[in-house]
Order: sequence, then structure tokens, then C-alpha cells
Amino acid sequence: MVALSQSTIEQFFLKTCPPVNPLTFPNIPLIDLSKPDSKQLIVKACQDVGFFKVVNHGISLDCINKLESEATKFFSSPQLLKEKAGPPDPFGYGNKNIGRNGDVGWVEYLLLDVKPDSNYKKLEYPENFHCVVDDYVTAVKKMACNILEMMADELKIEQTNVFSKLLMDEQSDSVFRVNYYPPCPVVQENLIGFGEHTDPQIISVLRSDNTSGLEISLQDGSWVSVPPDSESFFINVGDSLQVMTNGRFKSIKHRVVANTKKSRMSMIYFGGPPLNEKIAPLASLLESEEDSLYNEFTWSEYKNSAFNSALSHNRLCSFEKFSSKK
Repeated sequence: MVALSQSTIEQFFLKTCPPVNPLTFPNIPLIDLSKPDSKQLIVKACQDVGFFKVVNHGISLDCINKLESEATKFFSSPQLLKEKAGPPDPFGYGNKNIGRNGDVGWVEYLLLDVKPDSNYKKLEYPENFHCVVDDYVTAVKKMACNILEMMADELKIEQTNVFSKLLMDEQSDSVFRVNYYPPCPVVQENLIGFGEHTDPQIISVLRSDNTSGLEISLQDGSWVSVPPDSESFFINVGDSLQVMTNGRFKSIKHRVVANTKKSRMSMIYFGGPPLNEKIAPLASLLESEEDSLYNEFTWSEYKNSAFNSALSHNRLCSFEKFSSKK
């Protein structure tokens, strides 16, 4: 293990708030996808919190465990071998540096483009890695599309694939990320694993192991810890979905505080639209005399804006209509 100085470790401390001792959040909306009331509960969760847990999701534990096993092999590899899959540009292996705007975290990661013709299959990964990623992403994407269609149906949108078709499009700009948070060699509280942010895409599907660390920010600004559950999936509303629903659904701010004694691994599918897709509130959701809260933009425009800003920045601010009047 590489020896790190106290000053090096300190750059990963939470600096934007006082020492954190968050409450565990016991009331995370729990959606059983096999139940007839799941559509109503999904929409309520998106409106109230922007975050929920799903069970009876139809994805086999074998599919999940195979990917986790292959990812563990990769992150357990010698550093020089891992670095052959990097540096991220933006895809590939990254270590502690998150994006290009100075954000850092106590994390190693793989960011993969999941288009059929993506280049990640040309990089050096453990044997079978490509196959298990493809199988996992296919299954998770199907679940995400099903959830999005349930949302649209409950919102009384006639075209129930209005959200899911953006993920199903061959040019969908969806990505897949595996985050590995190693134990810290110097035990510290409030160690940043991944800084606070919202997800810019339409929907995020998260699965993690049974190590805690994920925290979400409630509407009153308080941070709460999400109890881990390796057999379930957690769903985040993304910024783009918040815009398309004209603010009815909430894109939730979240972060990871590293567990200093145990490693943690998470796998996230980010369902995004094609780069040239125009994102704006859906006309069918705007009630009589209801104003659109956002200016129209393409996903490419928003993506470039988001990834050229710090993680914690309010990325939607520049696209809110009231902001343009200031």
C-alpha cells in the first residue's frame, strides 16, 4: 500500500459543511415492481424525494454477482495494470481525480461508454469483463425503461415511451460506471468518496454492495445515510427528467462518504438521451397557464455545461427561465 501523508489525506475531507453525523434514512420509498400500485408509488417518490428503492426487479443475483466478481478482480489488480485502461478521456480507469474541474474523491473507477460500438472493449480488462458488463447493462436498461414507462403512464402521458425511447435510441448517450472505494490508510471521519452532486441524465440505476456510504440531501438541506442493500436497486431522478416534468420530479443531490475500514463497490447505469435530443418540459404535462420553468436545450449543450462545472454546482441554474431574466 502506498504511504500517504496527513496533508494528502486532508484534501479528501468534507469541507462544505460541519462534521457530519447523518441520521440513517429509514423512510426511503420502497417500490415492489410486482405490485399493481407501483406506478403511483414511483411517481409519488419522484415528486417527494427524487429517489427510491426497487425490489422484485427481475434482475438475477447471478447477473449482479458475476459483474461484481469481475470488477473486484480488476480493482485488485496491480496499479500499473489498471492504469493501462486509463487515463479517463472521459472513459476508462480513473483514480481520485473526478472530472476535469479539480474535484477529488477517495475512489477508483471505471467509466464505460455502453454503445454497441464503444471502445471500452478494446481496453485491457479481466477476461469475461466485456460479456458480464453487456449482460448487466442490458438487464438494467430494460428495468430502467420499464420504470420510465410506468412513470409516463401514471402521469397520463399518451405516449408512454416518451422517456424510455431516449434510452432505447441507438444513439442514446448512456454510460456505465463502477466505483471502488478502498479503505483509507489513515482512519478519518467525513472522508469524501464522491462529492455532492446531482446526475445530469434522465435516470440513474444504482446497485452497491453491503457497505454503507451513500448519503442523500433532503429538501431541508440535511444529509441522511441510505442503508445499503445489495439485492435491491436505487433509482435517482436525473436533471433531464426534472426538466421534462417541469420540476414535478426532483433531481436529488447525493454523495458518498468513504468507509474508512471497509471497501465499497457500486455500479451505476446512467440513462441518457442522444446528444442532439432537445430537452424541455413536455407540453402534455403543462397545465393551463402553467409556465415552462426551463429554456429548451440539447443534451449535448447541457452535458458540456455540466461536465465543465464543479460537481457541487447547481447545473440547471443556467437553464432556468428566471435566471435569464436577472
